[in-house]
Amino acid sequence: MGSYYLIIIVISLASMWVSNRLKSKFKKYSALSLRNGMSGKEIAEKMLSDHGIRDVEVISVRGSLTDHYNPKNKTVNLSESVYSQRNAAAAAVAAHECGHAVQHAVGYDWLKLRSQLVPVVGIASNLSMIVIIAGLVLMQMVSFGFEIAVLGVGLFGLGTLFSFITLPVEYDASNRALAWLERKNMVSKEELAGSKDALKWAARTYVVAALGSLATLAYFAFQVFGGRRN
Repeated sequence: MGSYYLIIIVISLASMWVSNRLKSKFKKYSALSLRNGMSGKEIAEKMLSDHGIRDVEVISVRGSLTDHYNPKNKTVNLSESVYSQRNAAAAAVAAHECGHAVQHAVGYDWLKLRSQLVPVVGIASNLSMIVIIAGLVLMQMVSFGFEIAVLGVGLFGLGTLFSFITLPVEYDASNRALAWLERKNMVSKEELAGSKDALKWAARTYVVAALGSLATLAYFAFQVFGGRRN
């Protein structure tokens, strides 16, 4: 049990460190103006056009780091700062989100799998903790409490699986974005290096989240199966 809490502490500290580094990197590269003077919106529209994608709209959404691609309504959603700013950080984020649009257009397998799991994982995430706790309590009173707890662990496991499936989706989108930025000479060498660094730290937030989910899954599995043996 002690080792589990140590792992959780380490992962939590790593998450905080990565998050702070990400904010620091984006602040740094937000000060690196693009030589071509293009905004995040213009970068996104150019990348979509270069890939022959005509049915995806680039729109602005409120918030910070709220950027995402919505495959349902085919929109690249850029946060207000990314949408309008003309710097290496904005270019990196805009191109990355368009990377997801390209994945959608070409039928990238990992994105298709992730999209198929979204509705299931949404339900599983809302129910998993309730089912696990109910199962653990019932295990002390009735025999079928164990089965309920196992079901809860399984539901939580779907969320953990989803977090790991997200990793290749995010890394591939970044690779597509950076390759396009370089191939089309959209950024200078310095700007490209800044874009790479910013996206690298953004990807690491997903890695830490996946590891945290895995550690929590292992903890609940230990509680359930260890509790039965006891």
